[in-house]
Amino acid sequence: MKKRPALVTAISWVLIASGAAGLAFHLTEFTTVDKLDYGLVSLVRALAMVAGGFMLRGSNWARWLSMLWIASHVIISAFHPVTELAIHILIFAVFAFVLFRSDAANYFRRAEKP
Repeated sequence: MKKRPALVTAISWVLIASGAAGLAFHLTEFTTVDKLDYGLVSLVRALAMVAGGFMLRGSNWARWLSMLWIASHVIISAFHPVTELAIHILIFAVFAFVLFRSDAANYFRRAEKP
């Protein structure tokens, strides 16, 4: 299997870390928030960790899941201050640039072939 690009590794670990940190942070709110809201937030955090972990393994679907994950943050941040929206758009652009470069595309393509 072709070596994983360093930037793919970095984004994968950022997703895993942000998902884990988010879950830990929101555990403190478990008794004070609506259980449905807590469940949805936990699901979003878990999806980040799943995407990061499977991108480390070279799963192409995880690359798309990570793009969907950050795209959802862009949509949600459209209802927040404009600086938050700008930051999420910038992160989305970085994800897209890194995950769809030719070296990353080759990594994900070769990892899926038997």
